[in-house]
Amino acid sequence: MTAHTLLIRDADLVATMDDARREIVRASVLVRGSAIEAIGPATELPREADHVIDARGHVVVPGLVNTHHHMYQSLTRAIPAAQDAELFGWLRTLYPIWAGLTPEIVRVSTQVAMAELLLSGCTTSSDHLYLYPNGVRLDDSIEAAAAIGMRFHAARGSMSVGESAGGLPPDALVEDEASILADTQRLIETYDDKGRYAMLRVVAAPCSPFSVSRDLMRESAALARALGTRMHTHLAENDHDVAYSRERFGMTPAEYAESLGWVGADVWHAHCVKLDPAGIAAFARTRTGVAHCPCSNMRLASGIAPVRRMVDAGVPVGLGVDGSASNDGAHLLGEARTAMLLARVGRALEPNGCDHGPREMTARDALALATRGGAQVLGRGDIGHLAPGMAADLALFDTRGLTHAGAAVHDPLASLLMCAPAPAAWTVVNGRVVVERGQLTTVDLGPLVERHNRLAQLLASSPG
Repeated sequence: MTAHTLLIRDADLVATMDDARREIVRASVLVRGSAIEAIGPATELPREADHVIDARGHVVVPGLVNTHHHMYQSLTRAIPAAQDAELFGWLRTLYPIWAGLTPEIVRVSTQVAMAELLLSGCTTSSDHLYLYPNGVRLDDSIEAAAAIGMRFHAARGSMSVGESAGGLPPDALVEDEASILADTQRLIETYDDKGRYAMLRVVAAPCSPFSVSRDLMRESAALARALGTRMHTHLAENDHDVAYSRERFGMTPAEYAESLGWVGADVWHAHCVKLDPAGIAAFARTRTGVAHCPCSNMRLASGIAPVRRMVDAGVPVGLGVDGSASNDGAHLLGEARTAMLLARVGRALEPNGCDHGPREMTARDALALATRGGAQVLGRGDIGHLAPGMAADLALFDTRGLTHAGAAVHDPLASLLMCAPAPAAWTVVNGRVVVERGQLTTVDLGPLVERHNRLAQLLASSPG
């Protein structure tokens, strides 16, 4: 059987983000099945295919990549008691509410979070689910992702050290470590697809230094490496996080991670706001990745991650929207814009820190974090840029409207980052159109949001 073809025709600009960073004007992209077959000037590509998208007035970019999320938190956005708290206080406020999670709640909230991402041009997302009350399983998230059509890295999170043992989470929310490891192995062996263009991969992901033991960190790393999958956790998110690590372990977070085998090209850590110069050097030496989450870091007043220093040192860095209750949105193009702006102001606040000025992060730098950077952090060589043989993950943005007026005529690609974040007009995942003319094609969004809001009210009103 001949594979279905999709032609994205006559785009004003295709930003490939390939090794040469080619930006092709008046260009087309031909997709066959799940992969890109050809890309170049529209005059050099076919004019017809099984499905044709008229991309005049649009900028085409690689599908954006989200490297850190907690999708269940879409149910607890803007909870009043947690609006003005820092990380530890925020968690203590929300843990009792999250104790009411159910399989249905996880499935619905996962699809709401993924819908928001897809509508922002994001085609691949990780999700770190570390709470499993009331029969919740990671399988619930996996089923939701398959139905909505998002490329998914499902992180089997865990918490095993409760308050009574010196951890942060309530004892009722932690799990037995043997059970955690057994379920992580089950999930990897059942679902993890190591093939090119894989739509689903599974990650071993103990939650954080303040919620799991040294043994669980070590054994999770050994399990992941034995089964050939990746590892993910939180690290050095704020000053309290660093203080906890120094007091409890006698080490900086980076030293602690390295002592447990949690560095390497198969590892990525969320946040790293407080990663010190020695930590940056260790991460660069070992090719350990970082998920930079600027909106969450500002929302929780955690600080400004030293992203330029990481990138310049050779640390792989991608973007993450983080949990929906600490952002409180999931617009990955908006996250890239925020990363660009925060890097500029962050550098300016440092002593003698204005040597780069606004060039600390350019619009194209930010887009690179959201595409190639994220792909590298997730260990994917098949997504993150556009070229023949790459996965057909693309996002199209219409630059003819008010949002980009007076900008797209000068620099259409930069206008995506410099102007207010726009929704994607089209989003293609693995060759499948999942957003068409700004509307999801895979789920009926109205009933989904209505159900989500009812569940959010129910969850918030349930006794903790």
